[in-house]
Amino acid sequence: MNSNKFSARFLCMTAVMAALICVMTMVVQIPIPLGYAHLGDAFILLTVLFVGKRSGIWAGGIGSALADLLTGFTGWVIPTFIIKSLMALFVGKIAYNKDGTCTLFSARALIACVVGMVWMVVGYTVAGAILYGGIAQGLASTPGLAVKGVLNLAVCYGVGALFEKAKVRPLLTSERKGQA
Repeated sequence: MNSNKFSARFLCMTAVMAALICVMTMVVQIPIPLGYAHLGDAFILLTVLFVGKRSGIWAGGIGSALADLLTGFTGWVIPTFIIKSLMALFVGKIAYNKDGTCTLFSARALIACVVGMVWMVVGYTVAGAILYGGIAQGLASTPGLAVKGVLNLAVCYGVGALFEKAKVRPLLTSERKGQA
């Protein structure tokens, strides 16, 4: 596959994962300062690790931004798209080996997911400071975001273990080896 083109499989898997991320972001919302905690980030991580880096970037950004739009957090749509897309990019860049493979239960994948969650906390703290006029306002959301990050990491690995046990990776992968 030419890396500049999107295959039908890539588009379909990315759209399905964007919808799943949107739903998982909207279904369980726990209010925290400046927003809400949810399980959508776990599915962004899963998308990157199982479907592919590019799918994760697009599905994470679009699915999360769509959830903000549909739940009335319209001021957060653009920051969310940027933060979640970059989160997926960082996870993908770290998690995948040079040969284009990724293993869920590897140090690389765990470090990648932790970096992604740390980026999410920092990104939303900075965005909150900008949107609400001060660093104190942005910092108000930091503890809730950190807890959300840990929860999403645990859910990612729990669901990921089920995916591994069910051997669904070949069914989910939108990009072929070496092209993730």
